[in-house]
Amino acid sequence: MTGVSRRLLGVDSGRKRIGLAITDPDRIIASPLETWHRRTLAEDAAYFAALVQRERVSVLVVGLPIRMDETEGDAAKEAREFGRWLGSVTGLHVVWFDERYTSANADSMMRDAGLNPKKRKERLDRVAAQLILEGYLEAGCPDVEPPSESATESAK
Repeated sequence: MTGVSRRLLGVDSGRKRIGLAITDPDRIIASPLETWHRRTLAEDAAYFAALVQRERVSVLVVGLPIRMDETEGDAAKEAREFGRWLGSVTGLHVVWFDERYTSANADSMMRDAGLNPKKRKERLDRVAAQLILEGYLEAGCPDVEPPSESATESAK
């Protein structure tokens, strides 16, 4: 692989906190990264611009809260607005991925691991982002940018 990054950033956006997870460059493993506590738009924009540079992110995967009846409500609208904003401040391609049950599953996993309520709360958003990203990887990364020229050349 040339110097082109292929890392994905998983995003579980909320009104107060944003959980973040990252893949390895080969997009095989998703790991929790951190939780960002929202501040001002300017501070948030500076944080995300620096984060995608530091982590060499090429695509943003934003969790989309779809209802059980497959419709989108207010939470999905907010997630889409946030994703569009995030794409504009980072200059990266954004894909949305169904995030149903990720927070509940993350909490259950941490509960099973014996984490106390305080530790679960600290980690919940980033573990939910990891589950969003794992689901996206398992789905084969649909709607991601076309392969780079070097990947196309190596496939010949």
